Amino acid sequence: MSTGYSKNSSLARVQVIADFQFGSGVGTALFPEGCRFILSTTGRIRQVLLDGIRLATVRASDGRLTLGIEGAKRAQEALPAPAYRVVIRDDVAEFIEKGKNAFAKHVVAADPGIRAGDDVLVVGAGDRLLACGAAVISGSEMLAFNYGVAVRVRQGSEKDASGKYQSPPDEGDDEEARHAGRAD
Repeated sequence: MSTGYSKNSSLARVQVIADFQFGSGVGTALFPEGCRFILSTTGRIRQVLLDGIRLATVRASDGRLTLGIEGAKRAQEALPAPAYRVVIRDDVAEFIEKGKNAFAKHVVAADPGIRAGDDVLVVGAGDRLLACGAAVISGSEMLAFNYGVAVRVRQGSEKDASGKYQSPPDEGDDEEARHAGRAD
C-alpha cells in the first residue's frame, strides 16, 4: 500500500481541509487546479503553492491551515463579510500592514464566530485586507477587552523594497544577541 498522494488527491485533501475550517465552497476558491505541493520527509503535505507563491501551510500539529497573505486574499473573496474577519481602526492600519500584532483596543468589529486559535483576516475600512494571522481570543472577547493582543499577525499585506511581503520579526529577536556567541 502506498502512502504517497497523487496531485489530485493532494488537491482534494487541502480543499476538504479548507471547507472544514472556513466553510463549504472555500476549498475550491482557495486552492484551484494547478497548485503545487511541498511535502515533508514523511510524505505529508506541508505547503500549498500557486505560481510559486505560498497560499497556505498545513500545520503538522493538528492538520489545519495557516494562510499566507495570498491565500488570505483568495479566502477573502470566497468568504462573505464578516466571516473570519477582524476589523481594525484606520489609524493603526499601517502598522498591521507591516506585520505588527492587532490589539483588542484597536478592534472595531469582529466575527462573533471566531474562536481563539482560528486563522483570521485582519481588515480595515471597506474590507481592505491588512494582514492574516491567528486569533488569540474569541471574536466577542476582542470587542469586550481593552488590552492585550487580539490577533497574532503572521503576515502583513505591505511589500518591502524587494517585493516580498513583510513578516513580523520573532519576539525578542535581537540580532546582536544572536551573533554574540558566534565566532565569525
